[in-house]
Amino acid sequence: MAQDDVPQENRPQDAVPAPIDPALRRRVSDLEREEVADVLRDAAGEGRLSYSELEERLETLYASKTYGELVELTVDLPNGPRAPGATQGAPATAPQYGGALVETGPVLNVFMSETKRMGNWLVPQRQEVNAVLGDVTLDYTEAQIPFDEIQIDVKSILADVKIRVPQNAIVLLDSNPILGSVSEQEAGLKAVPDPNAQPATPKRFHIRGTAILGEIKIKRGPRLTKRLGLT
Repeated sequence: MAQDDVPQENRPQDAVPAPIDPALRRRVSDLEREEVADVLRDAAGEGRLSYSELEERLETLYASKTYGELVELTVDLPNGPRAPGATQGAPATAPQYGGALVETGPVLNVFMSETKRMGNWLVPQRQEVNAVLGDVTLDYTEAQIPFDEIQIDVKSILADVKIRVPQNAIVLLDSNPILGSVSEQEAGLKAVPDPNAQPATPKRFHIRGTAILGEIKIKRGPRLTKRLGLT
């Protein structure tokens, strides 16, 4: 039978590509890129990505223009953007401690920059820090701390993170250094107690630190310049 005699419905046809969902062609904003960057940094801190993979994906991310490109960058990671119609994983539950919900503050994401929390700032019950090639300082010695139990989760990748707690604080440290260091250091000088002040109940700091080629330092008491009245 000649080719022209084959019924039209039985003829092999060239594969027709599936139409691309318009949502995947949507242009993305700088804010959306930063949200995906946070997902990538979290994945690196959890060991899902190596540092070289993180660097490569961040470079691709900041050159991305469409939502579909963001989906491709995080398709093998949790919490990333998904294609329309794809099933998202179960929503994460709010962090808990001792069966009670924990008040979580804004996540500090630091990339090639410096961030400080010092002086009379209001402390959240749980603070998460993700630092890549940056410098972070959290000073709790003069802060308003309305909680007895404080949780701090730190991921340092080629970054320097310093945490300064009150002199009498109880520190419970869970460290995970990977070619990096996590250390707890005593202040060189003890604070002079006020004989008229009521003894304060020590705060308990639960600190979980992961340092990948980075450094996390935990110190006690106010800064030396503060103790000497130089600031």
